Amino acid sequence: VQLAEFGGGLVQPGGSLRLTCEASGFAFSSYAMGWFRQAPGKERELVARIFFNGGSPHYADSVKGRFNISRHRTKNTVYLQMNSLKPEDTAVYYCHAHVLQRDFWGQGTQVTVSS
Repeated sequence: VQLAEFGGGLVQPGGSLRLTCEASGFAFSSYAMGWFRQAPGKERELVARIFFNGGSPHYADSVKGRFNISRHRTKNTVYLQMNSLKPEDTAVYYCHAHVLQRDFWGQGTQVTVSS
């Protein structure tokens, strides 16, 4: 299983970014996918999760109404569209898959929200 994130960067408050996770090495269309984040000095937390069929996305309360998770079945890709970004969204964002009772993570991509 390999997960590779792209799309992080520096953005001003109120701005937008789209993160991309490219997945390989497993039956992508059969598994839920998630985005987590970890800020300095804090525990890693779930940001959003999407079921294998793209239905019933789940969001952390802190990002509801601002973030949107989606997936592309044939491209083996999951996206996180982040709008109305706030300084407290600053963190390393990780793509996650739970495959055959094991957790897999990407290398992470830094998102910094600052003026």
